[in-house]
This record gives sequence, C-alpha cells and structure tokens, in this order.
Amino acid sequence: MDENFDEQNKLPELKLDAKQAQGFLSFFKTLPNDPRAVRFFDRRDYYTAHGENATFIAKTYYRTTTALRQLGSGSNGLSSVSVNKNMFETITRDLLLERTDHTLELYEGSGSNWRLMKSASPGNLSSFEDVLFANNEMQDTPVVVALLPNFRENGCTVGFSYVDLTKRILGLVEFLDDSHFTNVESALVALGCKECLLPLESGKSSECRTLSDALTRCGVMVTERKKTEFKARDLVQDLGRLVKGSIEPVRDLVSGFEFAPAALGALLSYAELLADEGNYGNYSICRYNLGSFMRLDSAAMRALNVLESKTDANKNFSLFGLMNRTCTAGMGKRLLHMWLKQPLLDISEINSRLDLVQAFVEDTELRQDLRQHLRRISDIERLMRNIQRTRAGLQHIVKLYQSSIRVPHIKSALEKYDGQFSSLIKERYLDPFELLTDDDHLNKFIALVETSVDLDQLENGEYMISPSYDDALATLKSEQESLERQIHNLHKQTAFDLDLPVDKALKLDKGTQFGHVFRITKKEEPKVRKKLSAQFIVLETRKDGVKFTNTKLKKLGDQYQKVLEEYKNCQKELVNRVVQTTATFSEVFEHLAGFLSELDVLLSFADLASSCPTPYTRPRITPPDVGDIVLEGSRHPCVEAQDWVNFIPNDCRLVRGKSWFLIITGPNMGGKSTFIRQVGVNILMAQVGCFVPCEKASISVRDCIFARVGAGDCQLRGVSTFMQEMLETASILKGATENSLVIIDELGRGTSTYDGFGLAWAICEHIVEVIKAPTLFATHFHELTALAHENGNYELQKKQIVGVANYHVSAHIDSSSRKLTMLYKVEPGACDQSFGIHVAEFANFPESVVALAREKAAELEDFSPTSIISTDAGQEEGSKRKRGYDADDISRGAAKAHKFLKEFAELPLETMDLKQALQQVTKLKDDLQKDVGCGGHEAIF
Repeated sequence: MDENFDEQNKLPELKLDAKQAQGFLSFFKTLPNDPRAVRFFDRRDYYTAHGENATFIAKTYYRTTTALRQLGSGSNGLSSVSVNKNMFETITRDLLLERTDHTLELYEGSGSNWRLMKSASPGNLSSFEDVLFANNEMQDTPVVVALLPNFRENGCTVGFSYVDLTKRILGLVEFLDDSHFTNVESALVALGCKECLLPLESGKSSECRTLSDALTRCGVMVTERKKTEFKARDLVQDLGRLVKGSIEPVRDLVSGFEFAPAALGALLSYAELLADEGNYGNYSICRYNLGSFMRLDSAAMRALNVLESKTDANKNFSLFGLMNRTCTAGMGKRLLHMWLKQPLLDISEINSRLDLVQAFVEDTELRQDLRQHLRRISDIERLMRNIQRTRAGLQHIVKLYQSSIRVPHIKSALEKYDGQFSSLIKERYLDPFELLTDDDHLNKFIALVETSVDLDQLENGEYMISPSYDDALATLKSEQESLERQIHNLHKQTAFDLDLPVDKALKLDKGTQFGHVFRITKKEEPKVRKKLSAQFIVLETRKDGVKFTNTKLKKLGDQYQKVLEEYKNCQKELVNRVVQTTATFSEVFEHLAGFLSELDVLLSFADLASSCPTPYTRPRITPPDVGDIVLEGSRHPCVEAQDWVNFIPNDCRLVRGKSWFLIITGPNMGGKSTFIRQVGVNILMAQVGCFVPCEKASISVRDCIFARVGAGDCQLRGVSTFMQEMLETASILKGATENSLVIIDELGRGTSTYDGFGLAWAICEHIVEVIKAPTLFATHFHELTALAHENGNYELQKKQIVGVANYHVSAHIDSSSRKLTMLYKVEPGACDQSFGIHVAEFANFPESVVALAREKAAELEDFSPTSIISTDAGQEEGSKRKRGYDADDISRGAAKAHKFLKEFAELPLETMDLKQALQQVTKLKDDLQKDVGCGGHEAIF
C-alpha cells in the first residue's frame, strides 16, 4: 500500500477509560477464533482492531509495529491499533477487492455490549458497497460459487452452483471432471469467481488438495461450510420466493441434477438471500453451459495478460486496461470484464458483434455522438439494486431519471445511421428502445419523477418531493412559507424598533440549538443594550456577536420547527412510496442496462480499433473444423501500446496439413514469447467480437486456449519448478482437443538437457499425432526442429501426422565486433545457432566469464555437417551447432521418452502423498538414465 501517511492518515488516539477497556476485553474474549476474519470496532470518530488483526494491520498498512498500542495490562493486555475513516476505507478496499484471503467484520457498541453490524467477503460485498464504491466505479461483478465434489473411480462428478449478487442470477450445473479439475478451473475463470464454498472435510484427501490447488491458481478464497448445509431440502420452495415467474420451470431444472441442488442450498444459506425480502421475486435461475464459451484456465489468463494486475506499470499492460474505453458509470466495464473471460464460440454471434463494431468504426460521427450520450448514463444496475433493497433515496431516483431521458437521444442518433448494417442496428437496439420508451415503460417512469420530484431544487443540491405531488404536503408547504414570511416581517420590525439596518447589523440566524434567533455584533450591542434588556431575552454572547430572541420570534420559530418536522415526515413517506413505485420498473431498467452496456463495450472496441496509430482490422471467422489461422502483419496490442516500443509486425500461418504445429527457435529476448502470445491474444480478441491488430486476419474458432509459459516454484506446497511444469503440461495433454489452441514456451528446461529434450520431443509428437491442435511451441532445443523434417518421412506419413513447420526469430551478429542485434522478425526455417552467450554479454557479464563460456561451448558442441537436420541441400557446413546423432539414435531416444512420459502419466499422483510421488518419479528417472546409459545427470527435483 503506497499511502502517504500525512494528516489524512494520521493515527487516531485510542481513548478508553479503565472501565470501558475492561468491558471491551471481556467481550473480545468471547469472540470465536477465525484466522481469516479481520474485525473492526466502530468508535464513532475512528475504528480499532485488536489482537492478531492489529498486528496484521500495523505491519501491512502502517508498515510499522510502532502503530500498536496496548489495551489493558500484564497478561490480560491486548495489542490494538486505531485507524481513521480514510484508512479504514483503504483497508476495506484492499481486503475485499485486491486480496482473497480475508473476510471483514464491523462491530458497533460500547463497553462490553457490542454486536456485529456488517460482514463481507471477496465474493459478497453488498454490506460494504457504500464504502467500496463511494468514489470509484464497480469494475467487476463478484460471484460466489459452491462446489460439491463426488469422487468415484472413473473421475469426479462435481455439483456446481453460483450466485451473482449484483445481477441477481443463480446458476447450477453438474459435470464429470478430470484429476486436474480443468472444467472447474475454466468455469471459475469464466464467471470471475472470488469465493468458493466447499464442504468441510474431516481428513484432507489428496483429491481435495488437488481441488484446493486449482482454486488457489484462480485466486479464489475457499470457505469451508458444514456438510449439513449442503442439502437440497426445501430448495424448490426457497427458490419459489427468490426467482421471478412460475415455480414449475424451477422444479424441472433442479430435479435434473443429483449434486448441484445441494451446492445451491449451501449458497442460499451462506449468502442469506432469504433474509432480505428485497430479493424476493427478483432473481433469475439458469443452467450454466460449460460449452457456451471458449474455455480459459488461470494459466492462460495470466500468460495472455487478459485482466489487470497490481504489478502492471500502466493500464495498457493488460488487455482489459487497453480495451476499456467505456463511457457508462461501471456497467460497461463489468460487461467487458465478463466478455474477456467468456469469448464466444457461436460464429453468427461473433459476426454480429463485428458487424456492429464495423458500423461504428466507419461512422465516426455516430460513434462520437453515442459515446457523448453514454457518458451521462449512471450505473443503472447498482441503482436498481439499491432501490430493490430499499436502501435508496431521491438522489438514486433522480440519477435513474437523468439516465432515462438520455435514451431518446441515443435512439435518435442510431436512427440517423443508414449504412449496410442498419437492419442489424434496428433489430438489436432501435426496436427494443422503441418498446422500452413507450408510455407503459420508461415514459411512465419519467412522468412519475417529473410529477413527484421538485427538479428545480436540484441546482441547489437538494432532493425534494414536489409540494404539488400531495395535498397534505402542499398544505404543510403553504404553512411553512407563511411562517417564513411572518418571521421575515418580524425581522424587519425588530430592526426598525432597534434602529438598526436589516441584515447588515441585525441578522436573522437559524441553528439547531436555539432555532430562529436575532444576532448583532458586539460592536453594535452597547447602542441597543437598554432595549435588549427590557424587550428581549439574551441567549448567548460570543466573539461572533450577541444572540437574542423575544416571545413572538420564539413562538413563530417553534411553530416553524413543528411544521418542518411534519413536512419531513410526510416527505419521507412519499419518498418511500416513489421508491417502491420505481422498484416495479426493475425489469425495464434491467433490459435497458443490458442494451446500454453492450452498446458501450462495442463502441469501446470501435474507438480502440480506429484510434490506434496503426488501425485494427476485421478478422474473417471460420468454423473450428474449417479454414486455417492466418494473421498477416500481426502485432501484440498491449506491447505496441507502450510509449517506448516501435513494434515490428509478424505473420503467423497455422495451416492444416502444412504448418499446423509451429516450432519457434531463436535467441532470448528475440521476441519468441511475444510472438506466440500475440497469436493467442489476437484469437481471443476476435472471438470476443473485436477487431484485431493485424493487416489481415482469418481465424478458425478455437474452443480453448492452453498456455504454458514459464513456471514458478511452489515450494510451500512441495512442488518444484519442474514438477509445476509437468503438472501444467499434463493438464494440456488431458484437456486439449483438435479445436483448441496450444501455446507452449520453453518446455523441459527444469531438468537435465537430455531428459528435458526427450520429454519435449515426446510431448510434441503427442500433440501432433494424437491431439492435432494448432500449436505454437517456442524452444531452445534446436534438435526439436527435426520434427518438421521427420514429417516428410513415408513411415510417419502413415501415422497421419499434421503439418509441422519451423520458424525462427532473426538476429544479426556483426562478424568483427560479435555484437548481437535483435531484428524481432519471425521467419520460416530453423534458427542456425544459439545466442545464449551473446545475451550474457548484454547483461554485462565479466569478459573472463564470457570467454570461458565460449571455450566450453566449443568443446561440448559438435560442428559436424551430418547433423540430424543437415539433409537440406543448401545447408552450409558447420552452420548448425548440433550434437551428431543419426536417425536411429533419435528414434530410440523418442521411444524411451515416450515410455517415460506414459509411465509418468499413469502414476496415481492424486492418491499419493508427496514423499511417495517423489520416490516414484525418482525411480522412473533412474530407470531412464540406466536405459540411456549415461550417468551423472542432475536431479529432476
């Protein structure tokens, strides 16, 4: 937290007397132990936290333990920290929006009498929305998921349910999942899950640990609930209260599942949906379809930089940050967030989005006009949620009104469009807007507000019911104005009696302590002292003057105060009535919010496509079993958006039967990783419905993107770099289909050279022969480029191997100075040499180390022209720095690697503890080493 702890965040003083402190300590001891809960206590002017929470806050947010104070003494002492309002809001936002490891509780009271007033978790923010989004927009929609796994011999059947508390949607589904829980992970990513409920397990089985790892990868907080809460009893009856419409479809939907209803029951209990009557009849329920969208796991989301990260140097580091040019207050951002996690598979829907984006790209005036109107649209979804929960006041109604009166302007702008997509715009927006703005819908609401709200008072910042809306209110307003006139006349008369100028010397004040009073300065007081003591009652003498009254003013003031109270009470009842009436328009505003936020995101895509220095182009979309993936002059949208980058475009041709599997070699920092990622990003953008940063693009729809781009140690869970790499690769081998896209960067680098190469070769062959998915494989194992030459072999043709092609990122070495220059161009063919030592020179290694490295590299490498890929006629002797192996060596090596990989894949890792797993893998490695006949390899782990 990079806070400036100045006056704004200074430490409030913890002020408790001995009795209060003793009472609080007694209460604090009664609280249940919950290591995840951060508990705050509202002391009116500031907040406090105690015990381990206090230490956590002092270290994490104040960055020093000197902020800690001791409450009580000796063994009964309790570490405490106090925070002011600004700091409390900062901590709340960090705990609930950034981190996923804590819940938040807020208590109110005094002495030993405290009670829990608010609680929240990363998945359920509703209690703290006023704090979290008071000054910033709600960018993402938090979703809570409940899982009920049922482990069987043939896999795990998962009962899966979720609730979106912002959009008020319930969903459930049931599916069979593999040992890596790839379906669970892709569903969590697609829904943007922040919190997951799991049944409390008495003994932590290895399967549950694997599931927990999948949840951790997705950044999801796990909340364990008692097994008894996962029950479907009375579920249909409960849903009958929450879900709008008939109960029969709900009963039919729920009866089709075995485990999902119990998960949904736990969710309703945890979120306490039935405790709030504002939820009744306002939820919708659906069957979640895993196959509706492109599947993305957490590794792919990270590799493609889809969503924002706290480590981003600027907003253009992430795809969301780059594409977010939305204008509405929050709604567009949330929809863009959802679309990026749920790329489409339906070609007609993708093309519909692209048609609309094209219309807005081509018509600049229409785009700018619509965006100007959308800037004045409030967050309709959140406003309606507050209104339905009776948390709203007139200001919420007025914001809805101000948004509603923009709709005719938006409709009018769209009607002016007469391009090739006018029929689509009419069907998608104009016809729905026509229906929404008729006299039974939005116009009716607009009329209600214009009749009931005093819109003239908005300029003064006051939200008032119009007196003409209600007879009783009109009468009270008339009385109030009459009394104001009488008080004003009395003010004039008193000024005349005292021979003082009105307002300049004799002022009329109104305060909470005395009501209406006269005030004169201390300078004027001696002039009228005799009259004051004879005819008036002096109330107060201060620096700013003397306050006084008389019986007439006091009587009129009391009457005015009484009428004002009656007016406020009457207005409060009328406000409640207007809020309740507005709540009946919830369906109208729900549809309106959907249309406006969709329009906002598509306009955002169009603005991005047309405002970039090098414009984006519309991709041609083909079915998954037809066409190729061809990107001409493709660029990485996030990299080219950085100020210091002059991006060099590259072509990518994934062509069935010719170059469906690309092996990319070349130096470090030469652009391999950027190239393979930009292909994934371009495909994702196209399937979201956005133009892509290419000169020309043709894309065959992909059902999933798998990305393995670097692995970090997870030693706290007993997983080394190489083991992590193997687990990620295993999920690709199990989950990918011929309609997926596979992106692999540097596989097999976490073990010895020979083992790593063998595994990389075997994995490549498996993807080529069995999975047959288009693949981009970046590697430093130049021997792998032989796969492309093997592909022409008659024996391998009988296996129906898909086309494998070599590409490399080019670099230039000056022959005299040995200086390396990266060209960042991706060109056909294998790389003709390694550049590791040159890159070391870039990093300013000592010259002696570089010289020794060159000497050792020369000793170890064979410059023989009979290298495994030297069959090309035009190959220059010595240009390929390879170890000399013949085709039989490679064939035998590949077979051994296949055998190792097969035996590794068959290990029941899910049922083993860490020690057993390490023993088995070490045995496999030792067997492989003995078989190969070379000892002294470095350990795998």
